[in-house]
Amino acid sequence: MSITPQEIKKEFFKSKMGIAGITILGILILTSIVTMITIPVETFQEWNNPENWITYPKTAIPIWVNLISIEKLPEHKILENPSIEKASNNEINLSSHQFGLNFDYDQFPNDFIYSYSSEYSESPLLQMSVIRPDGIKLEIISTSLPYSNLKIIHEDRIFSTDAMIKKKISLQSDLFDFEIKKLSSENVIFSKTTSNEPLKGNYIFSVNLYEIENSSEIIESNLIIGGKAFGIMGTDELRRDLAIGLLWGTPLALFIGLVVSIASVIMGLVYGVYAGFKGKKTDETLMRFNDVIYALPALPFLIILSVTISNSIFVMVGFLMIFGWVGIAKVARSMSLQIKTRGYVEAATMMGQKDSKMILKHILPQLLPYAFASVAISVPAAITTEAGLSFLGLGDPSFPTWGQILHDANTFGAAARGLWWWIVPPGIMVAITGLAFVFIGNALDAIINPKLKR
Repeated sequence: MSITPQEIKKEFFKSKMGIAGITILGILILTSIVTMITIPVETFQEWNNPENWITYPKTAIPIWVNLISIEKLPEHKILENPSIEKASNNEINLSSHQFGLNFDYDQFPNDFIYSYSSEYSESPLLQMSVIRPDGIKLEIISTSLPYSNLKIIHEDRIFSTDAMIKKKISLQSDLFDFEIKKLSSENVIFSKTTSNEPLKGNYIFSVNLYEIENSSEIIESNLIIGGKAFGIMGTDELRRDLAIGLLWGTPLALFIGLVVSIASVIMGLVYGVYAGFKGKKTDETLMRFNDVIYALPALPFLIILSVTISNSIFVMVGFLMIFGWVGIAKVARSMSLQIKTRGYVEAATMMGQKDSKMILKHILPQLLPYAFASVAISVPAAITTEAGLSFLGLGDPSFPTWGQILHDANTFGAAARGLWWWIVPPGIMVAITGLAFVFIGNALDAIINPKLKR
């Protein structure tokens, strides 16, 4: 006796496992929708463009760690609203931008970046300095901008790793009671004069642009203090915000899992039902071909196909479909053999109904509960297979899938360096997504399989 959809629904929502699976899946779908609406597609498309992430810190820990950590890590700050001053004494024109920073952390920042655009002619002088909480003024850089006969707009970035900054600061070593030559520029700027420990308090960074006679000015500028804590999920070695990667990975994982599982189940269901219904030589031929595909080692073949043909995510989905239908076809065949012996099927055959009509009307509808359970159970396999191939470096690098994030973490030695926030979250997301479909599949299986239900 077949089970109606209403009975399946009623029994499903009696299952705590089924409700848990549906709840998790609902959260994942909602996350996917919110991600696609709120996060610009350009961010997703620029995932592997380093220029897009230059203002983000490198390998920064999630910011919420400061709430539970004894040692307070410096948070990433982008100072965008400087105090602007302009002055002139008939000969020298000055355009000045000043940034105030309250530094109250137990470690040094990773780096700093000053980004600016200026309008000038000829070759004005750019100077950058900082007044520390102890009153000491450190000169950071002094350089002439590229010469131009005409008035131009010049854009540039100054990095704390610049050799000129390192040299300029080392010339002021007499202000410190310890050796500073081997220290990074940001360590010297933010350290006490007596020891290599962070100096807390208010810092004022000044950027001055001087030009004789001609008028010049800094149009726009911002100062980025590269912190060690940033965002909900931190950043990776390439400065990418891992929260964005994890969020975009959710719709990608659901797309891969659902497309592969639905297509595989449909292919296997139709193939197996047709083989079982036709029987004899047709059944024998189709099932021997099924055995050949079933005997092939899927993962090695997927690796070979990814290397030799393409590692596109869409090609990978096609490969996963090819290897995903064979097991379902065997079960569908055995169920078809049982159903076709029933009286109403034999009566329809005697009345001369076409094979295609009998399959679609009398056999396939009875296999739908099994198909739904198979879809749910097949999704985790597709997601984990994609994650495994991406982890091996055979995935599509242009898509921020969870497997690709784990591959990048492995490439840059995240585990050995203790960068747990780069490894644990994508692994948990793969596990949670797989668990949701396993719960749903097991709940459906318990309903449609009387033996399992008992």
